[in-house]
Amino acid sequence: MNNIIYFVMPIIKNIILALLTVLVGLKVIQWITKGAEKFVEKSSFDKTLKPFVVSLINALLKVLLVISVISILGIDTTSFVAVIAAAGFAVGLAFKGSLSNFAGGVLLLALRPFKVGDYIEASGFSGTVQAIQILYTELVSVDNKVIFIPNGSLSNSSIVNYSIKDTRRVDFKFGVGYESDTSMVKEVLKAVVGSHPLVLNDPEPFVRMSEHGDSAIVFAVRVWVKAQDYWTVYFDVVETVKKRFDEEGISIPYPQMDVHLKQQ
Repeated sequence: MNNIIYFVMPIIKNIILALLTVLVGLKVIQWITKGAEKFVEKSSFDKTLKPFVVSLINALLKVLLVISVISILGIDTTSFVAVIAAAGFAVGLAFKGSLSNFAGGVLLLALRPFKVGDYIEASGFSGTVQAIQILYTELVSVDNKVIFIPNGSLSNSSIVNYSIKDTRRVDFKFGVGYESDTSMVKEVLKAVVGSHPLVLNDPEPFVRMSEHGDSAIVFAVRVWVKAQDYWTVYFDVVETVKKRFDEEGISIPYPQMDVHLKQQ
């Protein structure tokens, strides 16, 4: 019994010490992470880097905690080099997706195809970039849905950044009846886009006949606006054109077909 107690007591003591280390360590990590988060918020850090840096600090501290607990338990890792290497290889295969996401996050931060606050379209989703985490990039859609896209797939996919340029071009197509006065139609369209306060004069608005459709003559209208004014101008112009067409008696045709019956 004395021999059992002699061998068991140190093990129990190490286990209790390891448990206490885990509990205290997690609290300390939580405190340090919150402190780091407050620090980067107040510092001159690029806001795109802030979530990534905080997540990385949290992950590194947890890895250090695990190493400390193993050391307290008295596990001699040098005698299990082969086992640890094999386990590391297996873990690497199991978490290859996560490692790919981590590498993708580093790549996104290095190349900077977008930053926090940009409106992007990628991997079949679109939204405003909220944060770039270690493994995922967080988007918020226009209807306030939160979308998490793995950094690995995001870094290997096509990305459309709508916010990287200060200006954008708004394209319209308006169809009018074949009986309409095309010169009047052009003048009305030019007047509508020219009078809108958010439409830029340089480059100059473009209004031309673009297509002889099956049921209508189609006019192409292209104007340049500031990126943040895109949808305001789009909806304003569409609404105003309908009102002006009605005032000028310009018809907006709908698809139709003439059927001729031949008597035998």
